[in-house]
Parts: sequence; structure tokens; C-alpha cells
Amino acid sequence: NASVAARWASSSPSDLSMAATQQLNPNADVLKSGQASLMNINAARGLQDVLKSNLGPKGTLKMLVGGAGDIKLTKDGNTLLHEMQIQNPTACMIARIATAQDDITGDGTTSAVLVVGEMMKQAERHLSDGVHPRLLCEGIELAKTSLLEYIDRTALVKDCADRDLLLQIAQCSLRTKMHRELADMFTAICVDAVLTIRKPDTPLDLHMVEIMHMQHKAGTDSRLVKGLVLDHGGRHPGMPKQLSKARVLTINYDLEYMRSEVNSGFYYSNAEERE
Repeated sequence: NASVAARWASSSPSDLSMAATQQLNPNADVLKSGQASLMNINAARGLQDVLKSNLGPKGTLKMLVGGAGDIKLTKDGNTLLHEMQIQNPTACMIARIATAQDDITGDGTTSAVLVVGEMMKQAERHLSDGVHPRLLCEGIELAKTSLLEYIDRTALVKDCADRDLLLQIAQCSLRTKMHRELADMFTAICVDAVLTIRKPDTPLDLHMVEIMHMQHKAGTDSRLVKGLVLDHGGRHPGMPKQLSKARVLTINYDLEYMRSEVNSGFYYSNAEERE
């Protein structure tokens, strides 16, 4: 009993917490503080290594192959983070940061991941010198506060309805995600679409802009239609292919044949009975 008590007294609090965790869940992976910090830093640096080649107009495309064999080529950071199967908790948190960045501004996901990865890389140097993680967190918070104050102090007020300014903003974002010719074409399309649905003193409803995929067309055939597009062909070969100055009837009823919920049928023996 004396030897057991001596071993118990010599155990550190971290060893006791690890033993308690193993008692609760024998399958749990328990790491010491230094090892856990390195694991989290390596997760952030791993995401940085994957996405750093995407940044800028000269970034490389990534090929994503789904479970069904579908192939997707993209260098958009938000798309890559959504398609990748991330299991590390720290990497998942960084991916959520990038998703929040995309939801607010619509761009900057790759930059957010690269900034976090670089901060973790610099933090690893200080951790190896013996600096406590709490001091590093406080330093990052102070830097964030100073940076926000600088941004608010140097910010310029611009007219958000200026088409030339919107073209520059959209072009800066789109040229990092697709070919230059396509980016310039889609820049004008995106800006004109937003200005079309814009109403003074009313928040933009982006659901008023619909993107329709035409699988049989090329990307250079894309165009903006300032109106309503119905992707329905003719219901009969004899119907005209084109009409001008036509009247459009809008009804809240489906004119197509609907499948009946009960087992029923129509039986006829000749064309007159069918009519």
C-alpha cells in the first residue's frame, strides 16, 4: 500500500487526467499538450500545403473524383474544402472559417486558410522556444485588434452602384478561379445581373438570379438574359419554334399529365374512342 501511495503521489496531474480518460473510453487517443499542439499545427499546415498552389491567377486546377466517378476541375478554395473529406477536428474548424468567409464576402477562402496555416507555422517556432500557448493567443488577439483599427481608419467609402468599380471587384475574384477570357466575360454578366435585380434601399435577393446549366453548350456560349428563361421544349413537333409579341398566361396549375396515385387506366379500341 505504501508503494502504491508513493506512485500515486508522484504522478503528475496530466498523467492522472490521461488515466481518467482511458477509464472512460479505452479507445480514446490521448496526447500530451506538446504533442496535441504539434498535431493541430500539422493539420493547419497540411491544409495550407493543399491550397497554396491554388492562389492567384496562375494557380493550378485540382481534379476531384466523386464516389460515383464524376470529375470536377476547380481551384476554388470553398469548393475544395467542401468536397474534401476532412476528419481532423482542427482542420474541420479551419474549413468552417473559410466557409464563413465565403458566406460573408463570397471570396477569400484560400487566403483565409493560408493565413491560418502561416500563423500556426510561426506559432510552432515560439512553442519550440518554450513560449506558453496562452501568451501566443493573447498576442494574436492584440494583433487582430490593431489590424481592425487600422482597417477602419484607412477605409474609403465608395459608391456600391458604380458599374466600373463592381467590374474591377468581380474581375479580381473571377480571374483567380477560371481562364482569363471566361473570367472577363462572366465579370460583365455577374455585374449586370446584380444591377438588374437591384432596388434602392432594399437588400439584394440573389435568389432572383438563376444559373442554368446547358450541358450541350460551351462556356463561351454563356449569356445574360434579363427576363424569364423556361428550359422547356415544344410539347408537339408541330408547335412553332419562335414567337414574337406573344401573350404569356401565368396560372397556378400544372397542365402536364400527372401520374395518378391510384391504379387506374383508360382503355379504347380505336381513335374515335380515344378522342
